[in-house]
Amino acid sequence: MIKKMLDRMALYLGVFLLFGIMLFPEIRDQLGKVVGLFFITPLLSAIPLHMIIFILAAITGLYASLIQKYTMDWGLMKSVQEKTRNLQKEMREAQLSNNPQKMKKLQSQQAEMMADQMEIMKQQFKPMLYISIISIPLFLGAWFVISQYPDISMVFPFWGELKLHDNLFGLVPSWLFWYFLCSIPVSQMTRKALNIGGI
Repeated sequence: MIKKMLDRMALYLGVFLLFGIMLFPEIRDQLGKVVGLFFITPLLSAIPLHMIIFILAAITGLYASLIQKYTMDWGLMKSVQEKTRNLQKEMREAQLSNNPQKMKKLQSQQAEMMADQMEIMKQQFKPMLYISIISIPLFLGAWFVISQYPDISMVFPFWGELKLHDNLFGLVPSWLFWYFLCSIPVSQMTRKALNIGGI
């Protein structure tokens, strides 16, 4: 009973963080300020900002992989992926051989598989809410600290030295690009160690 209640509260908090930061900018700014001042700024005296971003990205990647490991049915996911591949292969063969009867049968199977695919989509949404509880505050904290130190820079491959505030491709702040670049290998190594697939 208590576990169910805590689970529901965590999901509500995840929904609030995921959508609340878009609907209530003042909450987003205050959350970023609190996390930035109390958890990130104190590290600046010992670690360069780009390394702090790496650590935050690593925490996010590790946490996300662990949440997905224990909240998703990977057996069902692999089974549905395998069935979908086989069905697509059979549909291509039926189209090439111009076999409308087989195509009709395969389309019926495809409709039956929709229930499993919907279940997988639901399973993917739930961990996203859990992940947002940690990742969104860390992300907002990094955003706040970087806005306080606009002159901090680092050297990027191909681009050379850039301020963390500068945009890459005209859209993406360089610190955000670095954040995601760091989280990918940690996430992939964790997935490999935990023997889970991608989403």
